[in-house]
Amino acid sequence: MTKPTLLVSACLLGQPVRYDGQSKPLSSPQWTTLRQRFDLVPVCPECLGGLPTPRPAAEIVGGNGNDALAGIACVQTAEGDDVSAAFISGAELALNTALQHGCVQALLKANSPSCGNRQIYDGSFSSTLRDGQGVAASLLERHGIAVWNEEEIDRLLDSEPPQTV
Repeated sequence: MTKPTLLVSACLLGQPVRYDGQSKPLSSPQWTTLRQRFDLVPVCPECLGGLPTPRPAAEIVGGNGNDALAGIACVQTAEGDDVSAAFISGAELALNTALQHGCVQALLKANSPSCGNRQIYDGSFSSTLRDGQGVAASLLERHGIAVWNEEEIDRLLDSEPPQTV
């Protein structure tokens, strides 16, 4: 029987693609369980969008991922550089990857301006979280892909995946 595919933030799989050049790998038992249940498709929307590793930290200013996609908010570095175009391009490429591989679910890095599915940093660079989604998480959900984060793996494993994208 063919396993379903799962789009996964590359940093959660141990790839050093985060803004600080690090990864945030899942624990060994979580990794093992996910590999048994799914074919994993790694992505880093920020890298796909052309941003280097390492890169300056960025946050969504003036809204959330949906607002950034609509041009109402922007993704900026602490120095004020607007990196919205790279975040949007990376989100679009992550969506294309998900669709090409038949992913109906994604496991993305919590709190990220790209991948956060429940909370993101508030744009003040003060380590303050607020409710909202990152750019890639917003775009994936707009297209019917269920987005989970690493704190929700048990719920992901217990869920019935959506049937189609």
